[in-house]
Formats: sequence, C-alpha cells, structure tokens
Amino acid sequence: MSDIEQVPASQREQWVATNKALEIDVREPKEWAAGTIDGITKISMGDVPARLDEFDKDVPILVVCRSGARSQRVAEFLTEHGYTAANLAGGMIDVVDHAAE
Repeated sequence: MSDIEQVPASQREQWVATNKALEIDVREPKEWAAGTIDGITKISMGDVPARLDEFDKDVPILVVCRSGARSQRVAEFLTEHGYTAANLAGGMIDVVDHAAE
C-alpha cells in the first residue's frame, strides 16, 4: 500500500490553497481538449521525468489524471525523487461529478 495522500475532488481546492500547492495534469494533450482545471500545469505523464527541474521541492504537488491511476504513479515517482506529492483520488472524473452536484 502506498503512502501517497489521496485528495478527494470535494477537497481539491481547499487542499491546494492550504498547501500552496502546484497542480499538474498528467493526461495526454487530446485528453486536455476535453476539459481541464483552470490554471493547472499540463505535463503528460511520460514527460514528467525530463521536466523534474521545473518543480520546487518546497512546493507540494497535487497530481491529476482522468481517473486517479496515472496520477498515483506520478505522485509515487515524485515522492521517490524527494518531492511532496499527493494524488487527486478519482481524477477528473470525480472533479466533473463534484462540479455537477
């Protein structure tokens, strides 16, 4: 079992504000076209390792994908490399569902 923090969609905005966190969307560009979160940093999952130097190790990162699976793997990768990362549980699917409530 991973120690990565799971942030529910209903708590995303508060978690980001409280932690002064960076949000990254690790979906593919064609997925971004279907909708994304205003102001989020878009970096495809496969590009994250080459772009690590763009992240500040003092700034927590909330990782977002479609369902929460890819973002979980990226959050684990970031944590292994000395970053503080959390996963948006349920991904964009839950963000959309939460917004519809």
